[in-house]
This record gives sequence, structure tokens and C-alpha cells, in this order.
Amino acid sequence: MYKFLIFIFLFFSFQKISFAQDTLPKITVTQLGKNVLVSWNNPFTNVTNINIQRSGDSLKNFTTIGSVLNVGPGINGFTDPKEFIPSDQYYRLFISFEGGSYLFSKSHRPGIDTLQEIPEIEKPVAKETGGFERNMFIPSNHVYTGKDNNVIISLPDAAKKKYSIKFFEPDGTFLFELKKIPETYLMLDKANFMHAGLFVFEIYDNHIIVERHKFYIPKDGKPMPALDINGYPLK
Repeated sequence: MYKFLIFIFLFFSFQKISFAQDTLPKITVTQLGKNVLVSWNNPFTNVTNINIQRSGDSLKNFTTIGSVLNVGPGINGFTDPKEFIPSDQYYRLFISFEGGSYLFSKSHRPGIDTLQEIPEIEKPVAKETGGFERNMFIPSNHVYTGKDNNVIISLPDAAKKKYSIKFFEPDGTFLFELKKIPETYLMLDKANFMHAGLFVFEIYDNHIIVERHKFYIPKDGKPMPALDINGYPLK
């Protein structure tokens, strides 16, 4: 969700900026390399939908470029799949609530990520060992590898939505697409992916991208290895 693994995945970016995250209806719009991250901290429990919108004008001509699966309280965000070209480019959120009320956030141009050069944070595993553990890969809640190394697809309200999923190699090579996902829980045989290793997926709801992330399939007969923050086995 996402040229893809330039993919500045939301989870990874949040690890660096969440401590300064604005609370809705305020948002943070950050340029991260060749992409733009729109992020926020949602304090509300009655949100029904959050759409991310982009425009070349700060006041009008906004179009929806995506939405998010998780509209519950907490830190969340969305990475614009379109490569950022420095220009007059603005972002805002459309937020709807139970009962039909809604609001728009203020529009913002992307700011530069001033935290890009901060090194990975290491945290102690146990005081008695004195060891340290790197930030580890955090899989998606919606597409992930099960205990038999098959791929699990878990999508809320799938029967009411128009979900589709595209799968890619890490270099962006397209593999295949599931065009209609009517069930909330599906198991996809690992043989569909032809080989072990890292893969990328994009989830769409009615042709609007809602999540881009990765998953790793171990080799036959092997357990899931420890993965670094980018999804590759630790060496």
C-alpha cells in the first residue's frame, strides 16, 4: 500500500510520531520520502467512517483517495499511494458519526518529517539477562500468516462491503487479485504464492485502498522466523 516498499507503512511511521499526534479533528500531514502520511488520534467511540481526501486547492475540489478499516479510538493513519510531487497539495479528513452527523478536518499541506534520522529504539527484554530486542515486525490484523503457514484473511463486515485484495512481490511485481471477498474469515493456501518469503498486499473497499501491508510465508516445515521491522528475517 505501498514503488511499494518505499511503503512507509503506517505502523512503522506511528512508532516515530505518535507521541506528538494531534487529536481529531486535528490531523498531522507528513511527507515521508516519496509518500505522504495523514495521521491522527481519534478520541471518539461513535465514528462510523473516516475518508481521506486530497486536493490541489486548500478549500475545494477535494476527492476521496482512501478510507480506513479501523475507525475506533486511538492512533491511526493512511499513506497516500500516489507518489508525492512537491506542489500545492492539500489533505483533509471527512469524519462521519452515528446518527448521521459529520465534520471535515482543516486542510493541510505536507510537512517534512523531522524524525527520519532518529535511529531504531531498542528496548530491554529482561533485566536479569541484560539483553535487548530490536523493533520487530507487526503483522496486519486483516491479512497474516496462520500457524500452518497458510494466509489468513480476516475482514469485518465483508458481506456488507466490496472488498478486494491484490498481492505483490516486494519489488512491486503483481501476483494475483481476489476480486470479491464475501466472507469475514478465509484461509488462502500458501501454494498460491509459489514460494516462501515476503509478500505485499493491498486491501480495497469498492476500489478505494484501505490498507497496504506485508506478510511472510516460511519455508515448508520451518517455523516463522523472527522478522525485523520491515518484515525480513533477522540475521
